[in-house]
Amino acid sequence: MLKGRGPERNRLERMLANARGGRSGALVVRGEAGIGKSALLDDLASAADGMRVLRGVGIESEAELPFSGLHLLLHPFADRLEVLPSQQAEVMRSAFGLAEVPVRDPFLIGAATLTLLSDLAAQRPLVCLLDDAQWLDRASSDALFFAARRLHDDPIAMVFAVRDTVQPFPTPGIDAMRLDGLDRASATDLLAECAPELTVPVRDRLLDEAGGNPLALIELAHALRDGLVEQAGPLRVTGRIMDAFRAQLGELPAATRLLLLLAAADGAAELGVILRAGETLGASPVHLGSAEEARLVVTSGEEIRFRHPLIRAVAYQSAPHHQRIAAHRALAEAMSAAEDADRRTWHRAAAATGPDEEVAGELERTAERARHRGGTMAVASAYERAARLSADQEGKAQRIVRAARSAYDAGRPDWATRLATEAAALTGEPGVVAEAAYVRAQVEYERTSPAADAALALEGAMLITRSDPERAVSMLTEAVWAARDACAHDLLRRSVTQLETVPLPAGSPLTPVTAALIGYGKLSDGDPGTAVAPMRALVKAVQAGTVQDFVERVIAGFMGLLIADDEAATEVLETLAADVRAAGSLGWLPYVLEPLAIGRLLRGDFRGAQADVAEATSLASDIGMDMQVTVLKAISVWLAAVTGDADECRALAGEVLEHAALHPTNAALASWGVGLLDLADGRCEQALDRLDAVCAGPARHDLLIRAVPDHVEAAVRSGRADLARRHLPTLAAWAEHNVLGSALELRCQAMLSDGEQAEEHYRAALALIPGRPYEFARTRLAYGEWLRRQRRRSEARAILVQAEDAFARLGAARWAERARAELTVLGDRPVARAQADDPLQRLTPQELQVVRLAAAGYSNREIAARLYLSPRTVGHHLYRAYPKIGVTRRMELTQLEL
Repeated sequence: MLKGRGPERNRLERMLANARGGRSGALVVRGEAGIGKSALLDDLASAADGMRVLRGVGIESEAELPFSGLHLLLHPFADRLEVLPSQQAEVMRSAFGLAEVPVRDPFLIGAATLTLLSDLAAQRPLVCLLDDAQWLDRASSDALFFAARRLHDDPIAMVFAVRDTVQPFPTPGIDAMRLDGLDRASATDLLAECAPELTVPVRDRLLDEAGGNPLALIELAHALRDGLVEQAGPLRVTGRIMDAFRAQLGELPAATRLLLLLAAADGAAELGVILRAGETLGASPVHLGSAEEARLVVTSGEEIRFRHPLIRAVAYQSAPHHQRIAAHRALAEAMSAAEDADRRTWHRAAAATGPDEEVAGELERTAERARHRGGTMAVASAYERAARLSADQEGKAQRIVRAARSAYDAGRPDWATRLATEAAALTGEPGVVAEAAYVRAQVEYERTSPAADAALALEGAMLITRSDPERAVSMLTEAVWAARDACAHDLLRRSVTQLETVPLPAGSPLTPVTAALIGYGKLSDGDPGTAVAPMRALVKAVQAGTVQDFVERVIAGFMGLLIADDEAATEVLETLAADVRAAGSLGWLPYVLEPLAIGRLLRGDFRGAQADVAEATSLASDIGMDMQVTVLKAISVWLAAVTGDADECRALAGEVLEHAALHPTNAALASWGVGLLDLADGRCEQALDRLDAVCAGPARHDLLIRAVPDHVEAAVRSGRADLARRHLPTLAAWAEHNVLGSALELRCQAMLSDGEQAEEHYRAALALIPGRPYEFARTRLAYGEWLRRQRRRSEARAILVQAEDAFARLGAARWAERARAELTVLGDRPVARAQADDPLQRLTPQELQVVRLAAAGYSNREIAARLYLSPRTVGHHLYRAYPKIGVTRRMELTQLEL
């Protein structure tokens, strides 16, 4: 029975109860060394009656070996990988070293971990306990935390014990519980049990110094009793504990300490490897006996395990430097199996005392094997260590910049920046300096602003425009798009100009994406006439399949939206999203869903847009894409405005607008949303002020060109017809090149006209816009209001009823209310219309996604793989959705209009 841990045990036991009832839970238990985290996990394991218990532990010496922690936890279930979706099974086999399959997106291993845990829990409830999680290799911790965040309706409890260290160990998105010292009474009881012979003065002093740390109480009591540490002199608790362990180790024979050093230097090595290495250093198996008798280690079969992680730390840190070097060298020599190649290389690297090109080359090969398996953190570590062992400065610079790139890919921006800066300082070689600038640029996008990204990417590209034009184009693509996000028109022009100077192979035309980016530069300068053709050509090239690159296809989707080819853009992005899901490129999906959501909202598919935003936000949050979350919030502002959630609209806008100076494109989209809300609610003067700023702002030639009709309406309704025409020339220039723009311009002209001319414009606008249900309804509403003012009541009523029904179907609640208000003026009483009662409106965004996929014929397991959920969670979504939409069987879904 644990003493003094009643509240903590109750909380953990509630997690077990929830898991038994089919509700997942995850918790991080934090605390200093010795505070009782491991004991709490042991207690939880013993309380998990009838549940499957999985236990794992982070080992500091394995932190550079990708997926070592995941392998330790889940390799007993390797035979169950066949139940996973094929791609997930392949990447998990690769992570476990069972197959040579390149892992293109390490996040897919997180999805595979989720599916495997869910499958194991389908047999009986599961509790997953990870001790010393701060020492898990990054690839394993990323996979496990991803799974923990996305478990919802599975009978699974996951608990991570994290020790306080100098370097903070973040666990975003997972609840945490801090384990503090025992209260005085509980500490006294514990001490009375483990050392009843202590005198009262010694006991009180120990209680004061231990601060309620259970391990300190137990070990220091034993050490004081045995005379292994002095009774005077205050030390911090961990220092006291380590002193006690150090004293115990000091009592052992030298050969025993040597074997413990070998075991501490490689926590995953089999006992046979430890003993073979020991023999080369003069130690024999019999020498382990003393350590076992002292209860410092436990041996079982081919395993040697330290009783407490701090004993491992003391056994390694207390050894002289030359002994640690000898131990690593002996371990490397004792490892002969092919699967130990990476571990052997790391031991050789730890034993190196100066430049060693042979070991540096081995580390490079280790890095590339880690890259193949998806362990980007391990790639960075291996390349950095290879650089430190490099014999020449140029080779060192090359390896450091590769480490910087991998550190960025692993989500370690500070490390990436430090390495990139160092690499650039070591050499003047343009390729290295340019790549270092590119890494720093991408870090700055998140850390500072898109403008800083654009400036650095442009700087790097200028260094290699002639020597490496292909890489220069990649950097300039980054520069152009980052400058777009920043509305940094000078940087955009300079980047486009540089793009125009990139040399082409003899007789080769510009690639579609390069031509489109140059065209976009013209569009941002207010010249759609020059811009539209190359931008449209890129969209067509993607549709034709002649452009396959992921980034170029995303850009093509955006280009289509910028020139109002919304249908083509949405098609491009839907196909890309399907390809990304099929390829398991989880990390790219939020970047695809962003423009796809915009395309859907512009076409009036608000429910689809909400589903895309919800999925993208969930994924982006789970994998640490903070800037992408902000972008998605800006889209959500617009959606909340049109669907009538005023509180959500204004709250999200406030969050986005906090960063308006750094990210003006996002801010402009959010401002448009708030202006739209004001307009729909009749606060026309407030709407006019906000929309005027949007339409005159630096993003006015981008997607925000579509805010001009709202500005015109706000101005007309505010009695400011003089202001209504302010931005019409910009809209008219854009409208010359697309049908939607022409329809929107006609609606604006109708609002500014009288008599027959106004009606002609309304009718012409309606004739051009039938494929756009939201804009069609907005035009009908404006026309119906005009008809009412002309006292053509029956015609107005017919048009307004159609507008109200359309808004209701779309979920545009605020605009439906506007239409009903107009009908009330005509004398109509509000009535419930069947068309407005769309059952799909009752579904959450994720339920809608699941229902649509189920209606398309996908199984729960297939849906789970596409949405990165567990099959059980998918089943629960369908269970909750069926009564909302009035179906009882899966086959009935095919009859719904989804």
